[in-house]
Amino acid sequence: MALFSKLFTKIRGGSTSTADWEEIERSLIESDLGAINSSEIIAIAKKVKGEEIESAVMATLTSWLSAAPRELSSHSDRTTTVLVVGVNGTGKTTSSAKLVAHLKAAQKSVLLAAADTFRAAAIEQLQTWGERLNVPVIAGKANGDPASVAFDAITEAKRLASQYLIVDTAGRLHTKSGLMDELGKVRRVIEKISPVDEVLLVVDATTGQNGIAQAKVFIESVAVTGLILTKMDGSARGGIALAIERETGLPVKFIGTGESASDFAPFDAQNYLTGLFQA
Repeated sequence: MALFSKLFTKIRGGSTSTADWEEIERSLIESDLGAINSSEIIAIAKKVKGEEIESAVMATLTSWLSAAPRELSSHSDRTTTVLVVGVNGTGKTTSSAKLVAHLKAAQKSVLLAAADTFRAAAIEQLQTWGERLNVPVIAGKANGDPASVAFDAITEAKRLASQYLIVDTAGRLHTKSGLMDELGKVRRVIEKISPVDEVLLVVDATTGQNGIAQAKVFIESVAVTGLILTKMDGSARGGIALAIERETGLPVKFIGTGESASDFAPFDAQNYLTGLFQA
């Protein structure tokens, strides 16, 4: 990734021309850092002495990261409920299953709810994952009521004393307001029985600034607590995690880097920043 290596190399090389600065700024923008953020970094680089540039940039980037907790909520006395939201195509359903696998690996008991009833493939996909991971999946009929599935799921999770309930939600309806209304209904139905502890928004890292705009729509309508960035596998450009945390104030809690269950991990902000500096 080494997003800032070109910047440091140019500055260490001596005099930096206007064309050099423009090239560096363009490369930062193309990495999905965003035009405003890239401009700020260039301004810092022009002011700071060469030997101090790395520490100055690192301090700025660190200040852009969310200060909110990155750890997934956990409750010892009841089921911890997590809604996974986002538009279809971002990897939402797969991320729901990967989160289950992550929790299972930590010896947690988990129940999975297939509440994306408007996409039949999502139900089948989660049922396949459930069999593979040996996790119960609560599902309804295709095009059925997602809130009904959610109600059945939290009822069963409470009966089984499951430590976690992961709810895969609808990613597309006829209108944006319809989708947000549906997500609100799912949440209200669950909270009649038990609190919703996390709402994790899945964002496709390869969509860059469009992904940030998409995230803002959900954040305005749903009480999002954290982000899952998918497709952070080399094809994704490195600045997106910084940009989205600065824009939204929300922490990236998990990243997905591939198709298998193991290609999913908690987001390590310090390792991420270090990786942006290494050549």
